[in-house]
Amino acid sequence: MQYLKRNLRLLLAFSLVISFTACSVSKEGRSIRKSINGDWNLQSVNVEGIDSKLKAKVFNEADLECFIGSSWNFVSNNGMGSYTLVGNTSGCSSLTRSIRWSVYEPKGADKEFQFKRLDDKKNPMDDNNGFRMAVGTLTETTMQLKSAITFEGKAGNIVYNFVKK
Repeated sequence: MQYLKRNLRLLLAFSLVISFTACSVSKEGRSIRKSINGDWNLQSVNVEGIDSKLKAKVFNEADLECFIGSSWNFVSNNGMGSYTLVGNTSGCSSLTRSIRWSVYEPKGADKEFQFKRLDDKKNPMDDNNGFRMAVGTLTETTMQLKSAITFEGKAGNIVYNFVKK
């Protein structure tokens, strides 16, 4: 019986170690989170790979143009944040949306920034689906996120260019 209890404890301890290491964030992921932490302005948005003028609703929220000039806040220690649309462009409304964000780390692929929109009660919106973007340039003062799109059969990216406040 003593042998069984000892083995059960070892098995439990081993299981806990495995579960914590399987869900841990890599050193690179922590570095990206730390770099993203803070207040940012979305300075400009451009489209790569598609020649046509693109008018698109992004993040299930508003037209792409409405996000230009928006303010974003990221808190790395709890993965919360928000964005605020100014509403000074025609057809754009002012709003502030809470988000939950993280760095997605798929095995064998580049790290991605991901977020989910939250309602007023901090519950996930969009059927608990979120948005992922490739992390392009990331420095102390600039960040570039890229969202893959397909338009009229052509692959491209919406490129979001942020400047740290």
